[in-house]
Amino acid sequence: MDRVNDRIWLDDEQQAVWRAWLDVTARLPVALHRDLRASSDLSLPDFDVLVRLTEHPDGRLRSSVLAEALQWERSRLSHHVGRMVRRGLVAREECADDGRGAWVVVTDAGRTAIERVAPTHVATVRHVLLDALTPTQVRDLREILAAIRSRLDTD
Repeated sequence: MDRVNDRIWLDDEQQAVWRAWLDVTARLPVALHRDLRASSDLSLPDFDVLVRLTEHPDGRLRSSVLAEALQWERSRLSHHVGRMVRRGLVAREECADDGRGAWVVVTDAGRTAIERVAPTHVATVRHVLLDALTPTQVRDLREILAAIRSRLDTD
């Protein structure tokens, strides 16, 4: 192959890494979702929303900020939050200083739900990810993911 084509195609090692990445990023959410559903009424997207909200002392985020944090389209967030509102996990509140904006707020039921399921979720994360790695590999993975995230942020 010439240099142009060498740069276009992945070599065998790169191809193996890429395929492994695709496999893990497809299977990990499935495993997390399955374990959440087995131990609670929460889906993985429910859990993700509740985590983002409970990370803030007042348990609230602007809808636009929450959508960006989750990397979701606003319409996806709106539909999902609507389902969570109906289940009593979150509430919507109007933004007093911006009539177009809204807050998503964790309810007591939502906080209770995530606190109840968090230990099981952590155990699953440990089992499927962290316990499979040495401490050095965990540190390396953190650095690798930071490098990828930085590239995504600049692109």
